[in-house]
Amino acid sequence: MRLRNRHDFTKPELIIIPMIDIIFFLLVFFMMSTLSMIHLKTVDVDMPKAEHAETQMKTVYLVTMRRDGSLWLEDQPIEEKQLLRQAAQQCRENPQFAVVVRADQSIDYGMVIAFLDKLKGAGVTHFGLAAESGQGGS
Repeated sequence: MRLRNRHDFTKPELIIIPMIDIIFFLLVFFMMSTLSMIHLKTVDVDMPKAEHAETQMKTVYLVTMRRDGSLWLEDQPIEEKQLLRQAAQQCRENPQFAVVVRADQSIDYGMVIAFLDKLKGAGVTHFGLAAESGQGGS
């Protein structure tokens, strides 16, 4: 039987580069999964792009107008009368109530203005129009 010499042992080495790779991989994974979680529950619509669009996260109602004229409150279809009734009630309860309208870029401009006018008639004084961030067309 061969015995090892006590003095021939080398010190164990700790290789940290694979651990750093794993940590960066986990960091990227959690960043990407967090980014996918912050998307609002909405209906897919082809919005126009605006160079100076801002993200406002304090919206109470996010209304989507599709090209067929249908209205969606977040990700649920809703009738216009019901939406206006709910908006008027929310406006009475909260003076800072706001509505953001996401309209398909191919929708008639007059339909958007008519809807905004109806919101104003329901008492909503804070509303905005959503656009995707990016280069605006010239």
